[in-house]
This record gives sequence, C-alpha cells and structure tokens, in this order.
Amino acid sequence: MSSWSERRVVVTGIGCASSLGLDANTLWNNILAGQCGIDRVTAFDVTNYDCQIAAEVKGFDPKPAFPNPKEVRRTDRFTHFGVYAGWGALKDSGLDLEKENRDEIGCYIGSGIGGLYTTEEQHKILLEKGPGRVSPFMIPMLILNMASGLFSLYYRLRGPNFATCTACATATHALGEAWATIKRGDAAVMFAGGTEATVVPLGLAGFAAMKAMSTRNDEPKKSSRPFDRDRDGFVMGEGAAVVVLEELEHAKKRGARIYCEVVGYGNTADANHMTAPDPEGEGAARAMRMALRHAQLAPEAVDYINCHATSTPVGDLCEVRMIKHVFGDHAYKLAASATKSMTGHMLGAAGAIEMAICCKAVEAQVAPPTINLDNPDPAADLNLVPHTPQERKIDVFTNNSFGFGGHNAIVIGKRFVG
Repeated sequence: MSSWSERRVVVTGIGCASSLGLDANTLWNNILAGQCGIDRVTAFDVTNYDCQIAAEVKGFDPKPAFPNPKEVRRTDRFTHFGVYAGWGALKDSGLDLEKENRDEIGCYIGSGIGGLYTTEEQHKILLEKGPGRVSPFMIPMLILNMASGLFSLYYRLRGPNFATCTACATATHALGEAWATIKRGDAAVMFAGGTEATVVPLGLAGFAAMKAMSTRNDEPKKSSRPFDRDRDGFVMGEGAAVVVLEELEHAKKRGARIYCEVVGYGNTADANHMTAPDPEGEGAARAMRMALRHAQLAPEAVDYINCHATSTPVGDLCEVRMIKHVFGDHAYKLAASATKSMTGHMLGAAGAIEMAICCKAVEAQVAPPTINLDNPDPAADLNLVPHTPQERKIDVFTNNSFGFGGHNAIVIGKRFVG
C-alpha cells in the first residue's frame, strides 16, 4: 500500500438538491447566469415572521434515491436531501457498485441541525395528543447522522461512516475528513458532503431571533448581498450536496472522469465567541495556512477562493481580513466570490454545494459571480467577481467554511494533472 504522501485523491462525482437545481449541471448553469434561488417562503405562512424569505428546494421528489416509498415516509426532509444528493453523486461518478468492494467505500454526510421538521412536528403532537401518540420513528428521523447512515444502508457501503456536525463548517469538515480517510488508506472511495432542511417555522423564527437574518422581504432576489455595503444578514437555504472522493489509482483503473484533485485541508478553532468569528480572521487564517501546508503550495498558487461570506455585517469583513493576512499582495490578484448570494446559506450543506461549484469552476475555467454587489463595502476591496462570471485561469481553488462555535474548515483543490 502506498504511503500517505503518495496517495492522491480526486473528485469523480457530484450530486445535489438545491434551490438552483437538482443536479450539478443545472446548478452550475444557473450560477453562471446569476440566477438567485431566494424567494418568499411557500412552505408555511410567514405573515408574522420578521424574515419571510428563504432559498427553498422546489419540485423535489426523493423517491428515485430510496429503495421504496415507505422509507421516504419514515425519514426527515434533511435525510431526503442527503440520500438524493448521494444518489446523484453515485450516478454522476459512473461507479458500478456491483463490481466494487463495498468494504472500501464509505460515507460522511453531515448536518448542522438534523431533523428540525420532525422535532417540531412531534413536539406539537406531544402537547396536543400526549406521549402515547409520539411516533416511534421520531428519534431515528431527527438524529443528524441518519442521512449518512441510511445512505450507506441503502447502497450497502460498509466502509468508514460518520456524520460531522460543526454548524456551517459541517460539509467542508466532512470533505476534509473523507480526504484524510482515503489518504491514510482506510477507504478507496468516500461519499462526502452535507444536508440541511431548516426552512420550518422553528428554524426561521430561531435564526431571526438572533438578528442574523436579512429582512429584505420585499426584494428576495436582492436580499443576500455578501460584501455589499447594504447587506443586512444571511438568507437561509435548504438542500444538500455530496461529492465522490476517490483514490486516484482506483479512479484511473475504472476510467473515471476526474473533476479535480483535492490536495489540502485545514481545521482550526477561533476559541473566540459562541457565534461571532475572530474579528481579525486569525483562526481562519490558521486553517488556510494548514491547508496550504498539506497541499505543499505557496499562497501565490491560489487562483480562486469560494468565500464563506454569508452577507452578515461582521462575518464578511473578517474573511476579507483573513485573505489579506494570508495572501498579502496576491489577495488582489486572485478572484474571490460568494455564491451564497445565489444559493442562500445552506448551513451544514453550504461547504458541499460550494465544493460542487468549485469543481465546475475548475472544469470550465470560470470564476462564478457574486450577485447583488452593487455598492461594495470599502473594506472589501478585492476582486469579488461582481455580477458576472470571469473567464480566467483556475488551477488552484480554496473552499472556505466557518461555523458557529468558532469552527473553521478549508479544503484546497486543483486542476487534475495526471
């Protein structure tokens, strides 16, 4: 078996369920077109809510990814999204599981919150009808490891399996840990990503109570505006994304199409505040330097950054400071965009949907745009790819994710060269 440093890891499949598409190509085409998936919430009456907007996944049918309709009824919406995205990634990868050793195929699909819809509905039943009417499926429906567990069950994947939970850094931690799992020889293939379904009354009310959400209810399409002077908070999104990470020789042996190579991963803590990032971005900077060290790359090698930037007044500028700290003068030469301006903030799934976008950006050699950047914050003086995509060389990208609790996760990918 080859050593850690010799084992290379590539992306060979992408699956997703998002407000901008239920497959990677549709997602990417809508991103290039600058489409926004945010609108007024339709799942329930939001008349009395401060925030009345979200990026909902519409026209979604999970049944093709499940073994039978009964399993759909016994699972929460976040699991529907996660299993569907895993199924899409499997199809996209071309893996024939009947020819594979399933002991060497694993799954890390995380979630920041898990089955919030189930929690809310079953609590209502408890109060109105008593404890005897609470569903026996309540616990397995709401626990956040179930998307990862059931995907492995349905597809009989017996390799490493767990679910990360680090708020909005969840999916990027899943990707990084899956990369490390393959690097150390514990798996040949890993399905990795995140899923979230918090567009429910309790979720919308809870985040709004923190004063973290945009209240631009009359202009949903313009509500998520990272780095813009007039930003007023993030907009919740739902959905999932999963990518297939594969040991290079395994991928080459079966003739797989390769989107890119994953070469670095950084994982640090701010140790600063329950929800606020380190004001100077030092924790994130340490994660970036760790990822660059793993990748054996100088900062000047990076061509594109998919920013975590959620459209909050504080968080966006902390990330800008981090980029300037790490990259110095090169910060003004690379492209750094915030695709949450289009997808909304998918919380525990954010890093995975953004990894999917990064993979497509390398494939197309196009930096995706930051929409709604009409009046850039003077402190955000980088090339933030305002409004329209930019054709440019993208050999190396970073995918940034930061979560409540002070969690920082960064994955670095590069254009594959055999």
